Amino acid sequence: MSTWRIPFNRASLVGGELENVAAAVAAGHISGDGMFTRRCEELLERELDAPRVLLTTSCTHALELAALLLEAGPDDEVVVPSFTFVSSAAAFALRGAKLVFADVRPDTLNLDETRLDEVITERTRAIVTVNYAGVACEYDSILAHGITVVEDNAHGLFGSYRGRPLGTCGAVAAQSFHETKNFTCGEGGAIVLGDESLVDRAEIIREKGTDRKRFFRGQVDKYTWVDLGSSYVLTDLLAGFLAAQLEQRGAIQSARRGLWERYDVSLRGWADAVGARRPVVPEGCEQSWHMYYLLLPSFDVRSALIAWLGERGILAVFHYLPLHLSAMGRRFGGRAGQCPVAEDVSDRLLRLPFYTSMTESEQDEVIEAVRAFRT
Repeated sequence: MSTWRIPFNRASLVGGELENVAAAVAAGHISGDGMFTRRCEELLERELDAPRVLLTTSCTHALELAALLLEAGPDDEVVVPSFTFVSSAAAFALRGAKLVFADVRPDTLNLDETRLDEVITERTRAIVTVNYAGVACEYDSILAHGITVVEDNAHGLFGSYRGRPLGTCGAVAAQSFHETKNFTCGEGGAIVLGDESLVDRAEIIREKGTDRKRFFRGQVDKYTWVDLGSSYVLTDLLAGFLAAQLEQRGAIQSARRGLWERYDVSLRGWADAVGARRPVVPEGCEQSWHMYYLLLPSFDVRSALIAWLGERGILAVFHYLPLHLSAMGRRFGGRAGQCPVAEDVSDRLLRLPFYTSMTESEQDEVIEAVRAFRT
């Protein structure tokens, strides 16, 4: 049993999840591409104004599908921010592409668009962007380079950039429905296709490289192996769980916005007093209310605050370690000092407990404990 009275994250039931799972079983179709899969995909296509959305088994698999779709290979370089989860990079490394690590901005912690000229070459096949904490990258500047953008939007569903939904700013995007995300089915993801010309092949790759979807639409009289692919289809059981969450998106986002804004207002004075920095959301960006973090003055202060909160039964955690300094990152040429902002913020960032079902009294405990801490 957990000793944490207030965990960092907690998945929440919001309505009809269990009823949908039972309905999938009753319908006799619990494998992929059933009635709930299509319900989720149609909802996301409508809300994102995207030509096609395909549910996948995870965000990692959506990124792997994107790498296959773009035919990234040993002759290609892929630019990836160092401050991100490993899947953003590994999906392309699996295809043999060379990873080129880029630094992030000190304000949003997103890819630093002002330094892209330093890492782009004639071999650059794609730029991977990560909308950290659900805040958009500066896409106008990034897209101006004319290079294919793959949007890792694991944090950003229903956020926007200058009125454009996150997940539709690049040619292709990956979504996450992991238990730590705003909308969850435990494990799951989606690939969002902004370019209609990619749809047919994406369906084939997702179905193990076969044209099975064409067969079920009556476009061919049998299906066979026609391309490279893998098993990326989410079960309809999980899609049913996810559908209930997505259909309550208004209530979920409203609750999370309230929590985020309450943290931000309540901790403003304390942050100023101890030299901590609160999240930055630039003008023109509507965030997704995915997390609330603080940038502490130093690694030692962060460690002390984590311990202070832990003594009070509150679990607060750090986030990414710079990919370029990892064992695998160094195999791609990563070295200390290569991405100084990523290295700095990784040592100082702290995420506070943040989940949809968090109560006001739980949040009060966290706020009071943080405000009682002094360096």
